Amino acid sequence: MRADRKETLRYLGYRGQELESETAEMIETIAAELEENSSPKSVYQEYDCKVAENHVKIGSLEIESHHLAVNLKGCERAVLLAATIGRTADLMIRKYSVSNMAKATVVQAAGAACIESYVDEVEDAVRKEAGERGLYLRPRFSPGYGDFALDHQKDIFQMLECTKRIGVALTDGNLMMPSKSVTAVIGLTTKERESCQMEKCSLCVKTDCEFRQEGETYGL
Repeated sequence: MRADRKETLRYLGYRGQELESETAEMIETIAAELEENSSPKSVYQEYDCKVAENHVKIGSLEIESHHLAVNLKGCERAVLLAATIGRTADLMIRKYSVSNMAKATVVQAAGAACIESYVDEVEDAVRKEAGERGLYLRPRFSPGYGDFALDHQKDIFQMLECTKRIGVALTDGNLMMPSKSVTAVIGLTTKERESCQMEKCSLCVKTDCEFRQEGETYGL
């Protein structure tokens, strides 16, 4: 897991402008603290997957979502995934929110870069395991994106036992605590040409891809 400095700057809204040395030093210090003190954990499980036009069934989970159905079209298996980097980012944000809002903002950005990096690592493990069976990955897709309702967080939490296994709780509003946590669905396909090998849609030149999400990795 790494708080990628370029990703941290992107989350901070930097788009090529000159970076002041004081800000660069702050980012480096906070990123290093997060990398050293975070406690990343994950859990994932593979299930049968059935897809209709606007409906997806993953194991016992029934989802009404056209966007997710498009993402998983042709997949007979899918992975439910949950990951977190732990409480360090939230504790740092709370501390700096009362003393230094600039640092709190940098922690938010670096924490987002950390969880993205960690989920990429977990996805690489899923990709390796799937590849041994001749399967390829679709872009990961999270509750709350498109018409994939955030309410399904509850179902994913129950199926993966997230609180018990990785210490992530769900609020009444279906937000995760610690906040730097992610749930996602990853489709598995036998057709390599229908899989995605890019880390982020924003890096891909295939602008007509039906799985494309502008600017971000799916779900993050």
